Amino acid sequence: MDKFGKSQPAGRREDLRFLTGKGQYVDDIAPAGALHAIFLRSMIAHGTITTLDLAAARQMPGVHMVLDAAGLEALGVELGMKGARLKNADGTMGAGPERPVLARDRVRYVGEAVAVIVAETVAQAKDAADAIVLDIDDAPAILAMTPGHAAIHPEAPGNLAYDWQAGNAAATDAAFAAAAHHVSLEVIHNRIIVNAMEPRGAWADWADGRLHFCVNGQGVWNQKAELARMLNLPREAVRVTNPDVGGGFGMKAMTYPEYVVIAAASRALERPVRWISERTEGMLTDNAGRDLVAQAELAFDADLRITGYRVNLVSNLGAYNSQFAQPIQSELFSKVLTGVYDIQAAHMRAVGIYTNTTPVDAYRGAGRPEAILTLERVMDEAARVLRADPFDLRSRSFIKSFPYKTVVGEVIDVGDFDRVLSRAKVEGDVMGFAARQAEARARGKLRGLGLATYIECILGDATETARLTLDADGGATLYVGTQSNGQGHETVYARMVAEQTGIDLDKVRIVQGDSDAIATGGGTGGSRSVTVQGTATRATVQTVLAAFREFLSDEWQVAGVAFDGLAFGAPGTNLRLTLAEAAEIARNRGRTDLLDTSRKTTLDGRSFPNGAHIAEVEIDPQTGALTLDRYTVVDDFGTLIAPELAVGQVHGGVAQGFGQAVTEVGVYDAQGQLLTASFMDYAMPRADDLPMFRFATEPVPSIMNPLGMKGCGEAGTVGALGAVSNAVRDALAQAGVARVDMPFTPLRIWTLLEEAGYDAH
Repeated sequence: MDKFGKSQPAGRREDLRFLTGKGQYVDDIAPAGALHAIFLRSMIAHGTITTLDLAAARQMPGVHMVLDAAGLEALGVELGMKGARLKNADGTMGAGPERPVLARDRVRYVGEAVAVIVAETVAQAKDAADAIVLDIDDAPAILAMTPGHAAIHPEAPGNLAYDWQAGNAAATDAAFAAAAHHVSLEVIHNRIIVNAMEPRGAWADWADGRLHFCVNGQGVWNQKAELARMLNLPREAVRVTNPDVGGGFGMKAMTYPEYVVIAAASRALERPVRWISERTEGMLTDNAGRDLVAQAELAFDADLRITGYRVNLVSNLGAYNSQFAQPIQSELFSKVLTGVYDIQAAHMRAVGIYTNTTPVDAYRGAGRPEAILTLERVMDEAARVLRADPFDLRSRSFIKSFPYKTVVGEVIDVGDFDRVLSRAKVEGDVMGFAARQAEARARGKLRGLGLATYIECILGDATETARLTLDADGGATLYVGTQSNGQGHETVYARMVAEQTGIDLDKVRIVQGDSDAIATGGGTGGSRSVTVQGTATRATVQTVLAAFREFLSDEWQVAGVAFDGLAFGAPGTNLRLTLAEAAEIARNRGRTDLLDTSRKTTLDGRSFPNGAHIAEVEIDPQTGALTLDRYTVVDDFGTLIAPELAVGQVHGGVAQGFGQAVTEVGVYDAQGQLLTASFMDYAMPRADDLPMFRFATEPVPSIMNPLGMKGCGEAGTVGALGAVSNAVRDALAQAGVARVDMPFTPLRIWTLLEEAGYDAH
């Protein structure tokens, strides 16, 4: 392939194998003869295990092992999983109850694993599961999002997990006391189920005193550390790999009970053991997202500039802490507490509650959309209360000069929020909305326009490692610490190496997801991958080129050897070698040190992708049906390495945001039973729900990394929730509806219109 300029479109290298069914997913590559694991799960939300008789199951045909919690402990397994905690406002630590990989004496949510059966086939394992005698004395299911109910965990009286604060309460109170205007709004964030295309799965293979654990995750080192800890193994005895992964969305970033159990079973049986979740099983047991209520308030001065922001947040952690839950469910607001706005006083209080539901920790689309949605909903409410134009109201309070230090200490390096919003107003033809609204009204429809401006703080580990080897065939292999879940990393990283080294793109190989191949890595999450990994890759390539300039200076006995992007050369001579040719000379000279180079880099600071989303919806008052008719996005992602992949990420993110806003909600009954545990009841967004998106960029390159990038993986969802919600609110306001909450299903919208007394005729 000929060399091309930076940021030119190019096809995704991965697509050919994915679209022709040649992807290598975890269930495709399990070792021959691997045994199958099936988990017996609790059918009730809360209770004490009184009988767990495994004897009959152990005698069933094909069964190799049946274990409960005690059996695992006898195998030397640490039952308690890692659960993140944070400090309460009073300095104490948030609650840290044990989350056992198999229930110990008590169950706390429907779907909690009680026992594992390992057999020759899935059918045999399921038959054996049916032979287990399990009796549970019911206890009350606690689903209330308030403290004070019977404790699910002794360590958390009243089910209070944490009580946390950020910002300056006194300054915020003073700002509200002096405010000319004060607006408040309660925003409910519905629980969602991630539903990655590929369900969770893994296999474990113990051989020669070492564990190979293959999992469809978002990185390998977190899994490696936890498996080593819980199996009491030295870290060097554990190898973790990620093959192709069909979607992660935050949900696959952490360790789960099944992983530890099948690894322990493989070690005990000295046979490979595999497990793949069924869809309903995943809906019951995958860590869920959102599920919180925010009471938000904004204070304005007489010129309608924001002077204070206050949020009280109650979040549902589910039955247990999961690996990142407490920090995620609280600090999600602190990083973007002031959004894109110049707010001098802000404060939040976050309270976490345990209930008998699946643990909450993942967030499809991530990017802290809860914070953006809350702020943008209350901004839109303020525009109505103050009779202000929603575009002008936002612009008045935009941060204008940079770097800008927020009230919670984050430093935003660069941005031009007015430019982004102005471009969105043009691209979305806001001036033509009144005519479209009138035309819709003539057809008996309610049409609304919604705006959301957002800023995302790129999260995760700022450190990453890259390793580049120069191969004998003239190509190169790049080993990376991130893990693609479908985002196109192979294309981006290969393109980076090809552009910077002159090596043919088709000869650049990418190795990811192997803890033996690269010593450390941060995995994928928080839109970090290309920015952080790209910085490490660039540093590694620069190290390689510098070493070869020195090598060729000695080889040619000339000074001033330079690399022009395609080849090395020396001034005043006709000497010229590509990197591949120079590598071959180094190989012949025995300079293998030049052929394998690794660098670890740490970003100077976070970057802040931002943008503006404009949605237009039409509602049929007779049925409550909602149509997303137009959608416009203008983003500032800084420098774009692969523009076509950024567009794809935004399209997918907007679809995810629309799904939560309009179709998706995880519903539990009073007994803690999940009522939406199949696609018959849980409505994922579909292609015909969505219009063609208008997408444009107004880049302001970040100064916090040498590539100028800001990340884009989660931006679509971050803006979509607010834009769609505000559009629905705008449409229904014409019918006298004062409050709307997600999801905006036809039944909910129709009911709101009926309650408002709106006559659709």
